[in-house]
Amino acid sequence: MTAARRMLAERLGPVASVSLAQLFGTSLWFSANSAAADLGRVWRATPADIGWLTSAVQAGFIAGTLTISLTGLADRFRASRIFVACAIAGALSNAGFALLAHGIGDGMAWRFLVGLSLAGIYPVGMKLIVGWAPDRTGAALAVLVGMLTLGTALPQGLRALGAGLLPWQGVILASSALAGIAAVMIFLLGDGPQFRLPAPRRAGAPRLAVLAALAAPAFRAAMWGYFGHMWELYTFWTIVPLLVARSSLAAANGSGVPALAFLAIGVGALGCLAGGRLSRALGNARVALGALTVSGLCGAAFALGWDALPRPWLLALILVWGAAVVADSPQFSALAARACPPELVGSALAIMNSIGFAITVVSIPLVSVALERFGPGAVWLLVPGPVCGLAGFALAAPRAAADGVPAR
Repeated sequence: MTAARRMLAERLGPVASVSLAQLFGTSLWFSANSAAADLGRVWRATPADIGWLTSAVQAGFIAGTLTISLTGLADRFRASRIFVACAIAGALSNAGFALLAHGIGDGMAWRFLVGLSLAGIYPVGMKLIVGWAPDRTGAALAVLVGMLTLGTALPQGLRALGAGLLPWQGVILASSALAGIAAVMIFLLGDGPQFRLPAPRRAGAPRLAVLAALAAPAFRAAMWGYFGHMWELYTFWTIVPLLVARSSLAAANGSGVPALAFLAIGVGALGCLAGGRLSRALGNARVALGALTVSGLCGAAFALGWDALPRPWLLALILVWGAAVVADSPQFSALAARACPPELVGSALAIMNSIGFAITVVSIPLVSVALERFGPGAVWLLVPGPVCGLAGFALAAPRAAADGVPAR
């Protein structure tokens, strides 16, 4: 095992290894959405039902992240062990959805378990990255979130490649197999030098010590920006196939809806990588706020012009939107990680994720139902997210600067 671990770390590199494992592990997230058309036919599922399946994943993720953050599990055990256990649990739960679910009700129960497992993959993956690359957190997290974005898009890509060849269950089971590979990779790699041993628990420290991070103005600034971003991001990823199918974009793409949905989501990986490079010169805050502004403007433009813009312009708009909508995520996470004590990084990121995903439980069904009733113009409901995120960051940032925290 030592030789395999050395080969993985030296040939692929720790950051690339964790990021690739994140790609495979997070393919579980939207695996059910790739089967939306099939579920509509087999289960008579409506767009609102697909939104509820996604919300069940989000609810499980919230429950999981609250548990590992408020109990301190994210910092009391090795991140690699948590990741491996949760990747295996997520793979099995995802397979249960494909093979054992027979309708929206029991399907939601299996998707909840998938979300519960993802709580030990996404935020714990961020802690692994911080442990392996503490001196370049923003750029390294950009790679990680880029892989999460590709992982989110991957089921759509698999569906496009396997259209007419694989049943919808086969595509979902492929995501389970990828999550199993992710578990093996992190098992071989282990933890980075910074977090190789669990943080010691101080005598008399309160169980909810992670809440102290919320008192830091710089952490709150990053948190408010992240919350506005979360109102938009996962709802956008949920409804992209529906936006494509219900607009002129479907006729513009000969490969079908899944292929274009894959492009619209997957281009976010390029947005993350570009943001990571820009953050070295401009700083994390400027890149995050710039991406949040662009995504908000794209949402407003799509709501106003989805039925009037020529197809090439509409395609360009949704691709720019897909790139910008996630590019701010790693930068807000880097700002948050730098603003809290090292011994609380895992728990602080987990609780920020938990609150952020609680927001998506409201935004996803709200926009899904509105889209079903009013059509693609309902995406204007996403615009308040970026607006509130920018306003919240602006209000909290002066306090952080007054406390001597640089707004990078």
